[in-house]
This record gives sequence, C-alpha cells and structure tokens, in this order.
Amino acid sequence: MVSIYTVLKRSNKALKDCNLHKVLQSEIQHELHLYQHVQSGSPGDFSLEWDSMRSQDVVLRRKSESGEEVAVSALLGPVIYKQEGVHKPRLSSLLRFDCGVYDKGDGRSDFYICKAFYLQVLTSLDPSVYRGPLFSDLDPSLQDALKEYLSVSGVGEYLTNFLLAHLHKKEQDRYVNWLQKLNAMVTDGEDIQQAASATTADAAHNHD
Repeated sequence: MVSIYTVLKRSNKALKDCNLHKVLQSEIQHELHLYQHVQSGSPGDFSLEWDSMRSQDVVLRRKSESGEEVAVSALLGPVIYKQEGVHKPRLSSLLRFDCGVYDKGDGRSDFYICKAFYLQVLTSLDPSVYRGPLFSDLDPSLQDALKEYLSVSGVGEYLTNFLLAHLHKKEQDRYVNWLQKLNAMVTDGEDIQQAASATTADAAHNHD
C-alpha cells in the first residue's frame, strides 16, 4: 500500500510543476510580445547565406561586378563580433578583418576594426605565418583607410543595422524555443504526476 506521505509528496511536486508552468508561460508571452514588431531590415548588397537555429552565427556574402567577394561571419556577444574576408579574383590571398559592431542610438550603428590580416589562402592555418602588427599599432591614417576600404566594399550602416537587429532577434527566437521545450517537459511531467496520483488514489480506494 502506498503511504499517505508518498501521495502528499507527489501532490506537492505537481503543485510546484504547475507554478513553474505558469511562470514559463508568462515569460514566453512576454518575449513574444517584446519582439513581435522587430524587423531585421535589409543587409544592403549582401545576401544571407547561412542562418540556422542550431547555431548562433550568420554568414552573408556579397560579390561585385569586378569579381571581388566579401564574406561576413557574425556572432552575438557583448558587442556584435564579425569576421570579414575580402577576396580578389585571380589572387590566392585574402584580407581578413575582425570587427565589432555597436549601436549609436536613434537607429544608427557603426563598426570598428580589431584586427586586420593579409593571408595566403593555402597557408592561412599555419600559426607561424606573420599576420601583421596589432591594428591599434598601425598609423591612424592607415587605420582610417582600411575602414574606408571596407565601407567601399559594402560594409556600411545597412549591414551593421541588419546584424544588430537580426542577431538579437535570432537569440530571442532561440531563447523562446528553449523556454517552449522546457515548458513542454514540465507539462508532460505534470501530466504523468497527475496520472500517477490518480492511479494511487484509485488503488487506495479499491484497497479500502
């Protein structure tokens, strides 16, 4: 025979699960309402090449009429972190920039360069290859020229605004998906507990 203590313990857990279910439902509704009107906008001349719910990053690509190709891989962090590769046609090398993106307010944004590399494609993974000095050690006029080079290559405010909005919305979608999975698990557990309690009560009644 199942003791009354066991029945009460199971009932108490069911009440806790029910409360968690209510809190999760409230949080899901809050998040959905918070971001329901958020639009990513346009990334300018770039096309979105990779954007999976299973990963945090996105990849965009732009190819000019001259054949120059710019690829951007971006990830949400304390600031938006992105890697940009600029590849010239008929050359076995590329320029890689590690950048941060920040919100300036009033719907404006900008980027700054953290690192700049000139890489031979076939040797880019070799740690012994010299990749240049720290970006902050470069002459300020060269720093400005490299940023202008990226801007001319299409890395402008359309793109940075898109990355800020899209990556925050992507992270929010992943969070809501996680909440929904957790809620489903709690709900299933609650149903099992209720079924178990009912079975226990029936068994105790039949025993009497």
